[in-house]
This record gives sequence, structure tokens and C-alpha cells, in this order.
Amino acid sequence: MKKVTIYEVAKEANVSLATVSRVINGSGAVKKATREKVAKAIEDLGYRPNAIAQGLALSRSTTIGLIVPESIFSTIAPIINGLCDVAKLYDYSIQLHTITEGITNITEVIDATIKSRVDGVIIYSDKVLDDSTRLLEQYSIPMVVIGNRISSDSVCSVYIDFKKATQELCDDYLDRGIENIAVLEDRKNQNITNELLEGARESYSSHGKNFTNHVEISNSTRSTYKFLRTYFKNHRHELIIVNRDSQAMAVLNAAAENNIKIPEDMELVCMSDSKYNSMVRPEISAYTIPTYDVGAIAMRLMTKILKGEGVEETEKVLNCLLQERETTK
Repeated sequence: MKKVTIYEVAKEANVSLATVSRVINGSGAVKKATREKVAKAIEDLGYRPNAIAQGLALSRSTTIGLIVPESIFSTIAPIINGLCDVAKLYDYSIQLHTITEGITNITEVIDATIKSRVDGVIIYSDKVLDDSTRLLEQYSIPMVVIGNRISSDSVCSVYIDFKKATQELCDDYLDRGIENIAVLEDRKNQNITNELLEGARESYSSHGKNFTNHVEISNSTRSTYKFLRTYFKNHRHELIIVNRDSQAMAVLNAAAENNIKIPEDMELVCMSDSKYNSMVRPEISAYTIPTYDVGAIAMRLMTKILKGEGVEETEKVLNCLLQERETTK
């Protein structure tokens, strides 16, 4: 069932957000006719204000809360730049909050962010799963998630279609008769791993084949590099697909130690480009992501919601482009 927000009540009653808040909180002077109109909208829509919503300011703060994992803060600067540039255009300010893995969780940070009286929340998380989607829906405040596909009437998302990119990559290789393709598991991001696997499986299926080369890293192995150093002693692939730059470098080192030449014996593609991919030798072929655009689009979605302009698509998908370097032929 769709979670009704305070913004929908305001729109239904044709009054301001502040007026709805005054009625809910029983504060401030509101004309009887207006109060009755808001009460009817609340009843008709089935709106149920939660404790956090009741604690919101009676007027908008023109501040957007941005929640990002502390561990990747330095790598998403272009996203933040895109957010800030669009925020300035619409006279919004950004309030930054971070999640520290093992110390804070997303629930605690969202609660703290909303209680700081922001107008909306933008969350960077490429690990948000369905249970977290339900968590987000309980808040009566606009939210946009960056980095993960969220199917919800009350939460918008901006993400990269890694599944499509993997499918097209595998299609290209299969069309050229290269069938021994592997996808390396990313233990730090199972969600992205699943997208890569789905893309590979759909590609193989469309070619009348079954995809079987899911390289799962043993739980008993502390690092990807140590696992691959042993794995490559008995396994060979024509192409291996990885998610992160550190995984790609682990492949390079483990392959070299097992006399596997890249790209002559095995090609390598990293799904998320970084500055480090072009600093190693051989330079790693990788997908460039429009990070600035991701941030800018996320912020524009938020302004549309807050200004009541209407959002036609709650999911905004962006494509990535393969930057071929020295690990592909």
C-alpha cells in the first residue's frame, strides 16, 4: 500500500505544507474552514503522521540532507558537485551526514537527518535492498536514493544500469565466438554482483547457452588476491568481469603469478572506472560513469518533488560507457 506523505495532503487540500503541519500539531492560528479542509484531505487520503513528521518545522528549511558512506566519500566528489550545483540553482543548501560501517547504521542516520529538520533526504547507497526500501517508506518526507534501483511510489532513485552493460558486453564477446566469460564476486557489494550475474545470464540465454562461470570467493580466504592466486592455478577464462578497481588489480597480480598474460591469454574489464585503473600497467579497461550527472539528476528530482512539479518516473537510469585500455584486445 502506498505511503501517503504530508506533501500529498497539502496538495489535496490546496494549502501550504506549513498549514498542514499546524493542523497536525494543533499549533498556530488556522481558519476553521481551512482546518476542516485539511482534516478531510487527511481522512480521504488515509494519512497517518508519524512522530518524526509531527516534529518537523512548521515551515520549510530549504535544506536537503545528504547521507553517504564514510568509506567512499572521497570517490563520489563528482556526485556531490552535481548535487551542490543544482541545489544552488534552486536556492537549496546541502547538509552532509555520513554512515560509518560497523558504528552507525542507515536507520540511525536517517532519523538524525530528518530530526535536523531538512526538507528532503538524498541517500547514496549501492547496497540498499528491498527490506531497506520498506524502511525508507515509513518516513513522510521526500527521499531520493543514488546508486540503487528502488521500486516505490514514495522513494525515487538514480542508478547505473550495470545489468544492461554486462549483458551488452557479453553479447559482444559471444558474437565473436568468445564463450569462456567469468564474473568475479564482490563480497563487499553483493547487490552489484547480482546485477552483473543477471546481465551475463540473460546474454548467454539469448545465445542459447547457460552461464556457469560465477567465480565465488571462498569465505575462508581473507582477500580476493589470495583467492585468485590459487584459483588461477587450475582455472582459465577468456574474459573476466569485476566490479571494483581493487578487484581488477588483484586479477592482474594473481594472473601474472600464474603466467597468464593479459590481454593475450585473458581479457579484463572493470565495471566501475577510477583514476587508479589508468595508473597501473597494463591500464585497465573500465566503464566510465557519469557521476556528475547522477548527482545533478538526483537533486533535480528532489526539487521537483518539493515544488510539487510532479515526477513522471520515480526511477532514473543512466548508462555507462566502456573505456577500452590495455586489458582488452
